[in-house]
Amino acid sequence: MRDILVLCPQERDLKAIRAAGLEERYGVRCQGSDLDQLDSFDPLAFLDEAATVPADAVVGTKDSSALLAALLAERRGLPGPSPRALIACQHKPTSRALQRRVAPEATPRFALLDPRAPYDPPFDVPFFVKPVVGRLSQNAYRIDDPRELLTLHEIDRYTARYADIAALAGADPADAHGFLAEELLSGAEVTLEGYAHGGRVTTIGVTDSVKYPGTLSFERFEYPSALPEERLAELHDVAARVVPALGFDDGFFNVEFFVPEDGPAAIIEVNARLASQFAPLVLGLHGRSTYEALFELALGEDPAWEARRPEGVGVSYCLRVFEDAFVEAVPDPDPDVELLVRPGLHLSDQGVNDAQSYRLAILYGFGETREEAVARCRERANALSFRLAPVPVR
Repeated sequence: MRDILVLCPQERDLKAIRAAGLEERYGVRCQGSDLDQLDSFDPLAFLDEAATVPADAVVGTKDSSALLAALLAERRGLPGPSPRALIACQHKPTSRALQRRVAPEATPRFALLDPRAPYDPPFDVPFFVKPVVGRLSQNAYRIDDPRELLTLHEIDRYTARYADIAALAGADPADAHGFLAEELLSGAEVTLEGYAHGGRVTTIGVTDSVKYPGTLSFERFEYPSALPEERLAELHDVAARVVPALGFDDGFFNVEFFVPEDGPAAIIEVNARLASQFAPLVLGLHGRSTYEALFELALGEDPAWEARRPEGVGVSYCLRVFEDAFVEAVPDPDPDVELLVRPGLHLSDQGVNDAQSYRLAILYGFGETREEAVARCRERANALSFRLAPVPVR
């Protein structure tokens, strides 16, 4: 039985590994805790300790843990994507420049903001800004007046921690800070998930992203996508050009796109990691886990995924609220519900949230039709007994 070392797992990882029965096939070892739950972290000391754990393969499923896994795999001579390739994906200005070389039609106009000088936009407002290294739409904003750029601020704990890890891959820590401006895009939002092995890109599937009306916050993710086959083929073609250009191989990736009704799809970002939130959808509809394929890749093997459109629809639903509150009570534990908050704290003091909302829980539902799966998720979400007290206005 070969040993798989999972770095800094989140509870979602452990559930997915159990659901796929992987502990019966591999010696699954875990090292470290979910980095979002830690106030401090020494990446070099962590890697030194992890280097002593028996392992035939090493994986991570978040941006930072995937980079740690790449660093450790390289140190130990194990298969996996190179740390430099992960930096090229995760550092948005670098990723955009490489995307533009091989897929100019799918790369939006962009500019790195200089915080030391007044910013003169290279394109008209409105436009969008996002941290050069970020996640889950945190500190991503629409700009309607250039003066709004003066109010931008970053979440230092994440960027500082990422900078410390990226430095071990030879990156300049200063490059993890700052903002990127991009032209405003529109269309259906989707995510293509796949893997690269031996220079060949394989698509697992495409998932539709649906927001709460009038917001930038995602309500749900629907798999498989409702896009027609010709648009799905377009997305695969773009990914097959961009992923190798980023130097990425032997690992899982996902590419987020805007797909307008007319005109080419545009890349939102490339993530050099598994889309862990989608794993239950893929398992439920394909009968095979993306974690299984991740483990095989980490061992240097081709997962030989059979691309096919599944029967039925699966939905990953995110229950959110749009005002801060004090969490007085949460629902009882449920293996099918991922609780993202705990009692005794304000929503703003916990969890990973975007600029407009606070996540409470993630749950899943399936149906023969899209409407049926969504209705089941909403019914379950409405039945969850969170008790939230309003925050007094000061």
